[in-house]
Amino acid sequence: MADIIRLEPIDVPDPGEEAPGPGGPDHPMRKVTRQVAFEEGGWSGERSAKVAALFDGLSEIWHQNISDERHAPLLDALARGNPGRGPVVELGCGLCDSTPLLERHIGPVVAVDLSMGMLQRATPDVARVRGDAGELPLPSNCAGSVVMINALLFPEEVDRILAPGGTVVWVNTVGESTPIHLPAEDVARALPGDWSGVWSTAGHGLWGVFRRSAESVTG
Repeated sequence: MADIIRLEPIDVPDPGEEAPGPGGPDHPMRKVTRQVAFEEGGWSGERSAKVAALFDGLSEIWHQNISDERHAPLLDALARGNPGRGPVVELGCGLCDSTPLLERHIGPVVAVDLSMGMLQRATPDVARVRGDAGELPLPSNCAGSVVMINALLFPEEVDRILAPGGTVVWVNTVGESTPIHLPAEDVARALPGDWSGVWSTAGHGLWGVFRRSAESVTG
């Protein structure tokens, strides 16, 4: 059973009157997020190709989503969530705008994304890998921390690559308005084994940091 504690929220100066983002319970990516996390067969080669094409198409304008406010929940997670040390595997890295923050606060990062368009336009000098998070081209137990920022959760693969004692960092930059969104409790519930952790909000964003109990390590 997950033991997830909510910390006090923090305010972010001038985050905007409303949380940006089109996400909601009926958003197509919201449905995909829940299916991938909780349903057997929720991910397929056809769905992978469609998602890759979607983000390839968005890659030229994705920089418009980057702001200091976008990074606020991740910075709060790193400060109050105590995710430990790397190496880090960042899944769904996009343009790698968050990767330097992870390197500064946790350690070396391997940034993974399904979209070649995103990776080609990503921050330079970052170790980037094109990969499907449903079947990662990475060895088991290789990550001290697995970080997902607005990324789909593939529980079995996260479990496989996470080293014993490692942490999972989950961030939705605009909280429930994020198209790819799961509440913190659902993230812990989807992951194999028993987990403890903390979660909170920073501005419009939501984050959680989770650590698996030693008795329930399955990877």
